[in-house]
Amino acid sequence: MSASSTGRVTLVGAGPGDPELLTLKAVRAIQAASVILVDDLVGDGVLAHARPDARITYVGKRGGCKSTPQATIEQLMLQAARAGENVVRLKGGDPFIFGRGGEEVESLRRAGIEPEVINGITAGLAGLTSLGAPLTHREHAQGVVFVTGHPQKDGPGIDWARLAASARDLRLTLVIYMGISSAARIQAGLLTALPADTPVAVIERASLPAQRQCITRLGELLTELHHSGLGSPAVVVVGDVVRGVAAVHQQPTQLAIA
Repeated sequence: MSASSTGRVTLVGAGPGDPELLTLKAVRAIQAASVILVDDLVGDGVLAHARPDARITYVGKRGGCKSTPQATIEQLMLQAARAGENVVRLKGGDPFIFGRGGEEVESLRRAGIEPEVINGITAGLAGLTSLGAPLTHREHAQGVVFVTGHPQKDGPGIDWARLAASARDLRLTLVIYMGISSAARIQAGLLTALPADTPVAVIERASLPAQRQCITRLGELLTELHHSGLGSPAVVVVGDVVRGVAAVHQQPTQLAIA
């Protein structure tokens, strides 16, 4: 097949769910697509930008749930591109932040296809922003770490104790994705180096109308998760920047500014 007869593939970050958080470039890519492969966490409003004749296939991937194998998703992209289609792989958040975008780019390149990647707003940023607090702050956090709470099966786990020590010593905010099911292990590891009163925010379904959240302390995280009923998909933000939430909302159950 000649290069001219091969279609194109674009990995598009759909953001955390609110369609108004899409970039203009993402909207244009979705509007132009003839085939769209959609992640589980993409908000329904995002697909309103698809053209009526676009073929939409749901290939949801969520930790702990039945999902389309990654190899199958990559094969679907290749088949559609080789058939001359304009393919959009629509991914929740950003393709390159826990979205397996790197794996998909590598697979496409091995097949001789160079994809375009369009960034999206990641849930860890959108979640805390929705509560009026930043991820970095000159007085509270000199950097931010995005980390998965659901590492690759049979792969090396996260050394939470070591990460906590780094966050303490370097004044870092920790943003943990896919960490609800491992909350007990994460909490135990972080408490080896971080104080029990370290502020924590848990944001479920960031940016969507169904968003829920709780503001607590590291030592009370498991108890608060149980009481609130929060679950996946959610991000957990650990660090002093969370105190900014209380400055905006001033609710009795939230933290007072130190």
